[in-house]
Amino acid sequence: MADKYANDVKNLIEQATCGNIAAFIAESIQGVGGTVVYPDGYLKKVWDYVHQANGLFIADEVQTGFCRTGQGFWGFEQHGIIPDIVTLAKGIGNGVPLAAVVTTADIAQAFTQKIHFNTFGGNPVSCAAGKAVLETIERDNLQENCATVGNHLLEGLRGLQAKYECIGDVRGSGLMIGVDLVKNRETKEPHSQLTSEVHELSKDLGLIIGKGGLYRNVLRIKPPLCISKEDVNFLVDVLDYVFQQKP
Repeated sequence: MADKYANDVKNLIEQATCGNIAAFIAESIQGVGGTVVYPDGYLKKVWDYVHQANGLFIADEVQTGFCRTGQGFWGFEQHGIIPDIVTLAKGIGNGVPLAAVVTTADIAQAFTQKIHFNTFGGNPVSCAAGKAVLETIERDNLQENCATVGNHLLEGLRGLQAKYECIGDVRGSGLMIGVDLVKNRETKEPHSQLTSEVHELSKDLGLIIGKGGLYRNVLRIKPPLCISKEDVNFLVDVLDYVFQQKP
């Protein structure tokens, strides 16, 4: 499976470019795209093809970074690659506006040859918040919490999947999870309307979750890294109740 998807990228480079590309950018797990987990080996093969075409591999860790996947501090670690550029934002500031770009010394040097600026670059207050976030993640063992509580959440959601035919798939890693809602498990026809209804009723019951995917039929669950098993039990109970209300 990984070969087939990676060959799409290889064919695109060969057929739609001159053979040399600027860059390839991807999340380690697709976020807004529906919490899509890539087949094992896919990103590693793409990483090879991109470098063969003299391109840079950019890892977007805005959603998967800072130990959210539970298997590493960065999402790309579970794919066995080292990106040329890593982009970070949101979670790094825990609500404080902050983003960052991490790259190699050679690529960073290239920036000195061009004009670019950042209005709030290097803001000391935001940087202090980012430093405090990193220290808290380490002190409170939040990567371990993401793995342990995330597995508990996946187990609970897969229990709901066995109970309700409208849940076509439960996927993810750590505390980055997607619940794919369908009209028919065989055809996998997306059920966007049900997703919207579940989204709204859950909110009324005190559970705020997101939704995404190409057809807006995936419940996107990415809770705070400090969430507990008790919180997860509440989440699963709310969804259980909500699905009971739907035909």
